[in-house]
Amino acid sequence: MDTAEKIIIFCFLLKGVCCRDFNIYLPERIEALSGSCVIIKCRFEIEEQYDKDLTESAKGVWYKDRNDVNRNVVFNSSTPRRNSFIRGNIIGKLKDKDCTTVFYDLRSYHSGQYYFRVEGKGRLKETYIKNNVLIDVIESPHKPRVQLYVEQKEVQGQEEVLEGSSVSLRCSAETLCSSPPPTLTWSSTPRIPLSESSRLEELISDLNFTATHRQHRVTFTCTITYQLQDENKTAQDSITVHVQYSPKNTAVSVLPSSSLLEGSSVTLICSSDANPAVLSYTWSRESEGQLEQLQTGDTLTFNRTDPTHGGWYHCTAQNQHGSQNSSVMLDIQYVPQISTSSSCARTDVTVCFCEADGNPAPELEWHLSGRPVTNSSNTFISEERLSSTGLRSSITLHQSLTHTSTLQCISNNTRGTASQLLQLPSSVEREFPFCDTSNRRTSINNL
Repeated sequence: MDTAEKIIIFCFLLKGVCCRDFNIYLPERIEALSGSCVIIKCRFEIEEQYDKDLTESAKGVWYKDRNDVNRNVVFNSSTPRRNSFIRGNIIGKLKDKDCTTVFYDLRSYHSGQYYFRVEGKGRLKETYIKNNVLIDVIESPHKPRVQLYVEQKEVQGQEEVLEGSSVSLRCSAETLCSSPPPTLTWSSTPRIPLSESSRLEELISDLNFTATHRQHRVTFTCTITYQLQDENKTAQDSITVHVQYSPKNTAVSVLPSSSLLEGSSVTLICSSDANPAVLSYTWSRESEGQLEQLQTGDTLTFNRTDPTHGGWYHCTAQNQHGSQNSSVMLDIQYVPQISTSSSCARTDVTVCFCEADGNPAPELEWHLSGRPVTNSSNTFISEERLSSTGLRSSITLHQSLTHTSTLQCISNNTRGTASQLLQLPSSVEREFPFCDTSNRRTSINNL
């Protein structure tokens, strides 16, 4: 095989490089948004003999659906605005074999197959009928894609995120030609403040936050917006975040009330927000500085209360991620009770003592011969608070008051009244305490 034959074979194998032919490089299909633009990436080749005819004055022609350029010309770069089926511009340099073209304000009737033709000086006039580009004009933009990343690893949307994890939501969008370019925005339902660390670049928007119970079941939506001349067109994608967390907002409610009259029934109800749901509720109460465990379950009921049921009660809600407590004070109220130790004694003067216990804290007063007694030259009254529910009062009587008088101790609070008659010792009797066994209690509820 001689040298000439080798050259011919080599040129045949590398056709378009050593022995160039007419050829064009176009995408097979391009989508365009109705009312927006489309950019057709385009490069072409010509036979080497026509290189001298490809000058700055060369023009490009596009026609649609048929090969008859005289009947189906839709764009001519030499007359881009006159009688054109479509507005556009060849933004590539034809002299450099770059036929990249932009068409504007596309509508549905612009959909179809497009062919390119180059016309230069002399005999350079070539229609590239073997390759074409399909322009598909769509009415709505494609949805963006939202992905969930936990600790920089992608997870499926239905997977649950552990509270405290670093979460990133990434929104990415395939963009279509538009001026101005489309934008991405975030929103959430229910509405929560979105992290300022969100960034927007090249139509990839990252929303970053640390997962808390506040994001559980929150739906995040990413919206792509195209601002067109006559309207805005949008599309969106959403993802609902599921967060696992320890009990939150644990609370104890009391029915009918945390303050009630002894003998009433009462129910304590514990509630909490947790994911997964609370596994156990545990009740305890403070007893002499220690916590006494009572029972498990979300309710605690006393069918008939008495003063010993009063105090602080604690509910502990727990799941596999932790626990949380809530407390309530149970206030058992009762009519005052006057102690049987209340009595009178005589030395040089007559001194009487009266002790009462009640909730709310009771008051004590003295009645002499049916009339209230206050401090005077013949009487002296003092009080001592024994506890939050107990009170002690003493009265000192002048001798002249002890012969014909009757003394009564009366205690009352908002729940009722109790009274007791005290027998006064006479001056001729020996010194010992006297007490009338008549101790009467009256509940306000029974009046």
